[in-house]
Amino acid sequence: MTYIGIDIGGTKCAVVRGCGRTIEEKQRFETTDCKDTLAHILTAVRELITPDVTAIGISCGGPLDSARGIIQSPPNLPGWDDVHITELLEREFGVKAYLCNDADACALAEWRYGAGQGAKNMAFLTFGTGLGSGLILGGRLYTGACGMAGEIGHVTLYPDGDHIGYNKRGAVEGYCSGGGIAQYGKGTARELGVRAEQGDAEAIAVYEKVGEDLGKALAILIDLLNLDAIVIGSIYVRSREFIEPAMRRVIAKEALAQSVAACEIYPAALGESIGDVAALCVGEMGANHYAV
Repeated sequence: MTYIGIDIGGTKCAVVRGCGRTIEEKQRFETTDCKDTLAHILTAVRELITPDVTAIGISCGGPLDSARGIIQSPPNLPGWDDVHITELLEREFGVKAYLCNDADACALAEWRYGAGQGAKNMAFLTFGTGLGSGLILGGRLYTGACGMAGEIGHVTLYPDGDHIGYNKRGAVEGYCSGGGIAQYGKGTARELGVRAEQGDAEAIAVYEKVGEDLGKALAILIDLLNLDAIVIGSIYVRSREFIEPAMRRVIAKEALAQSVAACEIYPAALGESIGDVAALCVGEMGANHYAV
């Protein structure tokens, strides 16, 4: 099987042809206004599509109406208001197109081809600028009643907290994300990671606190969903050695021991290719009915 994958980001877009981790061809370009970017996407798909392409997958930040294939004004895509993108692509190219939240798409990618292979019940956390999440439950992508399942970043961690994440004071994302880490006023997550590697005590202390807060959030997921795997991307991959010890201490203290023993926690494995693989997985998902 061969698919077209479209990864729509706030600053960059990519259109690829391939299957799984195999990228046959790729075009990458800047995200500009909605009209021009859509025109660029159509041109790229036209140049990459081949007769053996069976579906098109689109990965994009929410909010979305995935069932109807509509992009609904994501905050990182101003002017993308009620864009019927799957309808546009199906009309233009005559193959089925599927739309998926980018965190859900990345969950699919890590489950099918990355660190989550073999898991039946898995959570994926982006842990980048924000804290997006996606769930695989019972061997299928689980999105919930309106596509918002698993959003642990929105859960209140500190009712009187002074950090804001996910547009909510005290939310997990305000403490466990690049945007949340910056609110400590000690530098960006990347800067703190470099300083921690150099032995800077202040940076190490910030990451220990991040680990404690991440542990609290993961304990909720572990107890609630009885997962066999959690895969965490971006900042966790880069700075795992400074985050993981405190994270595991808190999980051991707060979550049910049997559930903790059953759940492995992994850094994401797909690296810089995750967006491409995720978009292809959306096409694969739609064609093979992995979603519920």
